[in-house]
Amino acid sequence: MIEFFINGNPVQAEDNQTVMQAAKANGYFIPYFCWHPQLSVPGNCRICMVEVEADGGGWLDIACNMPVTRGMRVLTDSEKVRARRKETLQFITLNHPVDCGICDKAGECTLQDYHFEYNGSPSISRDAKVHATKHFPLSGRITLDNERCIMCTRCVRFTREISKTNSLGVIDRGDHSLIRPVGDDSFEHDAYSDNVVDLCPVGALLSRQFLHKARVWYLLPTPSVCPGCERGCSVNIWHRKAEWKLHSLDTRQNARIDRVTPLENPAVNGPWICNKGRDLAQIFERARAEQAMQKGSPVELAAAIASARALIAAAKRPVALVSSWASNEELTAYDAALGKRFASHVKADWQAAPGEVVEDEVLIRADKNPNGAAARALFPALPADARSAFPSDCDLVLVWGEGFSFAQLPPKAKIIYLNAWLQPENGHADVFLPISVQTERSGHYTNFKGVVSAFEACFAKKPNVADAEALFAAIAPAQGERG
Repeated sequence: MIEFFINGNPVQAEDNQTVMQAAKANGYFIPYFCWHPQLSVPGNCRICMVEVEADGGGWLDIACNMPVTRGMRVLTDSEKVRARRKETLQFITLNHPVDCGICDKAGECTLQDYHFEYNGSPSISRDAKVHATKHFPLSGRITLDNERCIMCTRCVRFTREISKTNSLGVIDRGDHSLIRPVGDDSFEHDAYSDNVVDLCPVGALLSRQFLHKARVWYLLPTPSVCPGCERGCSVNIWHRKAEWKLHSLDTRQNARIDRVTPLENPAVNGPWICNKGRDLAQIFERARAEQAMQKGSPVELAAAIASARALIAAAKRPVALVSSWASNEELTAYDAALGKRFASHVKADWQAAPGEVVEDEVLIRADKNPNGAAARALFPALPADARSAFPSDCDLVLVWGEGFSFAQLPPKAKIIYLNAWLQPENGHADVFLPISVQTERSGHYTNFKGVVSAFEACFAKKPNVADAEALFAAIAPAQGERG
């Protein structure tokens, strides 16, 4: 360890740490645009300037690329530092448009924050601003406003160092420099491209999904887990705050996912997620099943529960297909209530979609189910030949979740089906029970490495929808009960 001083206070630094890294580790804030802890250091924004005290007057230098030395004395907010940051911000905002009122980054823009903290003055320039392209289609998912770009190059370095597509670069020089995709269209197919929207410190890179959709101060981030594969990336699901709910116009927006962003988790996904994680609204906002049924006819939920309980009590050779999207809590509840009554097998609820990246060396895993590892720790996996899981005298099958064709079920067996979505199979079951989805309850998933991550409820479930965790106890027959 190396001892040095920040603002007169002794602090410890690791060998080979920079002043920026050591200051951050010890709770001292130094502003930055181009620096990022997971990317290389270009040192091109100059806003992280600090003062080094030394005999003979000392000097100013950038904290992001200056190694700590023993006994070094650093000032992070001296008068000289604040004056230099003000000058730097005058330069950065020289051609920046003053369109914060319509910018989707408003409320999250570090340029706004730093201008308020270190500058706060109108531009001293009297020359016309240099104009650049507006709303350049960087890809089908991202649009680029070059006038707002401050050339931090975080996006370029991300595609070179993290996603490894090398799909973005800089053309031209000086105040004519522009971020552009390379000619082979690789950015369009970069499975991690949307991370550059989060990386952008200003409103230059914009998600087409979120463009002009909501102000961030209308929204609340709820911690969750991406169910798109067995990695189980930690994410924030953003949705409308109760105090900002709509009372007219489209009130359905009060219970919609506005955007999904990474929730940094060093044990799972670091600060990144893939584009599939951004598209969780396409999964969770499909048409929902909200009506319990018996043989396709609507019934009260209580009546469906009673019928399911009677079928289980009467069954001699029941088999259950367990969902690999079930939470740890649901799996425990199922095992406690029904695990001894059924021959249980874990099925894959989801498979890779056509055109989807199946697996890579960054985050994406081939198993497209979030909790298969926890489920298979309790029950065996469904055999490749699914029909072999059903004995010839199987008289009842409980199907939990999506992804299984009823054509593979024994033709004479009764069917209890637990599902959240509006699907044709719902009406084919002897008893259908609508269940809640991840965004309507709290729980945990265990990923393929054994890391347990929590998710929280974003929305209330509908009145006729039940939590699977509670259903299992309700449909389990009492000891000695027979149908």
